Amino acid sequence: MQNPYQQPNQSGALYQPPLHQPPQPPQPPQPPRKRTSRLMPALTALMAVGAIAAVTAVIMTRDDQNGPPDPSKPLVAGWKTVTNPKYGTSFDVPPDWEVLSPDVFSGHADDKDPDKILIGHTAPAFYKSEWCSIDANGDGTVSDFPLGSVGTKGAEGAKDTTEIAEKNAPTWVYAAFTQPDKSVVKWDKPVEYTTKFGLKGTYVKARSEGAKQPNRCAGDGQAIVFGFKNSEGAFAAWDFYGRTNVPGTIPDSLIMRILSTVRFTPTTATPTPTP
Repeated sequence: MQNPYQQPNQSGALYQPPLHQPPQPPQPPQPPRKRTSRLMPALTALMAVGAIAAVTAVIMTRDDQNGPPDPSKPLVAGWKTVTNPKYGTSFDVPPDWEVLSPDVFSGHADDKDPDKILIGHTAPAFYKSEWCSIDANGDGTVSDFPLGSVGTKGAEGAKDTTEIAEKNAPTWVYAAFTQPDKSVVKWDKPVEYTTKFGLKGTYVKARSEGAKQPNRCAGDGQAIVFGFKNSEGAFAAWDFYGRTNVPGTIPDSLIMRILSTVRFTPTTATPTPTP
């Protein structure tokens, strides 16, 4: 496998910095600054950095016995559908998750070089977006860290779905939880998988074991990445990452239930690669 921490080169780039930012109306003076590590608009260059964790949820299922499921409707009764028209995919999350716009990019930068993007995805969904808040460096800017995050991303330059999963799962763990220590990142062998919609691909589970805790929001985490080809035949990835070893950590059973709902939807634009 390729080095999962290697920054993609130009031929296989998974991220291109935005070129333009729309003008913003003047804002009135604000109280002490507050930022969130959970998201950013697709047309900005600021990156979200921080630890994440997840929480359990009640699962309500529905059997589809009247033909193929409708990709625009949740495959799990009562859940919300997250759609990413850029990559032609949808999946479902529990009703208490926060679903953001498809043009929102959420990701992680290098702690030593904030302009260097390590990994990210678009059309994200979050659970408890303000699970932990802290002014880590004392500059008056408060960062919010959610418990769990899912989204989809492009994977241009990949040779197959196994490479996508093997590369991206450890990178999410390193970028979100263990920087600058790569030695505590572990991952399992790739597993072939088919979603409820019949979408075939490969997933890899990764985790950290012994991540440093410089502040109360930091600690160990995990990631699951599912690599696949979308309806246009382009490689893409579904990503989950979240905190572990904290009250409410999302169990694998719920993560896999969310993954099982990944499916095709029509694309509306040529994908812009993301890391």
